Amino acid sequence: MPTIPTKDWTLASRPVGMPKLSDFAMEKGEAAEPRDGEIQVRNSWMSVDPYMRGRMYDRESYIPPFQIGEVLQGHAVGTVVASKHPDYAEGDLVTSMAGWREAWTDEPKAAMATKIPQTGLPESALLGVAGMPGLTAYAGILRVAELKEGDTVFVSGAAGAVGSTVVQIAKIKNCTVIGSAGGEEKCKLVKELGADHVIDYKQHDSYESLLGALTAAAPKGIDVYFDNVGGDHLQAAIECARPMGRFALCGMISQYNVTEPQPGPYNIIQLVGKQLTLRGFIVGSHVDLQPQFLQDMAGWIKAGKMKFEETVMEGIEHAPEAFLGLFEGRNKGKMLVKLS
Repeated sequence: MPTIPTKDWTLASRPVGMPKLSDFAMEKGEAAEPRDGEIQVRNSWMSVDPYMRGRMYDRESYIPPFQIGEVLQGHAVGTVVASKHPDYAEGDLVTSMAGWREAWTDEPKAAMATKIPQTGLPESALLGVAGMPGLTAYAGILRVAELKEGDTVFVSGAAGAVGSTVVQIAKIKNCTVIGSAGGEEKCKLVKELGADHVIDYKQHDSYESLLGALTAAAPKGIDVYFDNVGGDHLQAAIECARPMGRFALCGMISQYNVTEPQPGPYNIIQLVGKQLTLRGFIVGSHVDLQPQFLQDMAGWIKAGKMKFEETVMEGIEHAPEAFLGLFEGRNKGKMLVKLS
């Protein structure tokens, strides 16, 4: 197989506040013919995720920052079109961290590529409900938050890829679920996923209003909070938590694009008296759950217990637009870019 053309996205400049389209630059290149130990892959789907915003800062974190002028990274699904690696053959389906490009050639380990067995699931699901976001939800609610049957669970960002999966896992485990989402359409989706109560945070756009809505939905308090938002949601969850409550801190999208330090929850002292557990987590620390996760997820989807929404933009040209859409509330479920 000769070289194949590819369009790739690089980081042109480090965003200040909300990223702009001008912070990204498209380059045309070629995916080289594989050398010994390498595979050549044509991507069919790529993912954009909120955590990528953190990699656009030039600072130390749990994952290295993106570099100016280098091709961006992200989860992708593709097909091997040529291989000089003994464990990969032409036609194999792989997931990798070589997103933001149409095609690539590299050693599988360097690209964090994994050959995917036949699951009966659509390729796009491997980037969403059966991929990194799904595993994030699974590990966060079951292991980090130590979900128990009968718990009352509050989920912020409940219409997103992670939050919508958390809502459904909690319902599968016979819990009472309160979801927060923005706007009538998203709230309707969360309700259809099985949430017992849904809070439209756009209608409750002050802390006092949000707290009132959460208190009305959970008059006896909450046992578990799955945090995708931070800010007022986290503060309200602390206020409504029952003693020994468990919080899984997955993300705080309300602060991803701020340019000034934000105040912490004013009621943080309640963590002591209520003996609350707040635990941040990164999905990479829970990859040991992958086999059980895939088994459970495939079974839940087959049984009709797990539904998933996708927001799809067509073409590599729209990847930055899809990414910005995450912070503008334009996605229902997983935001994806279809490449081929």
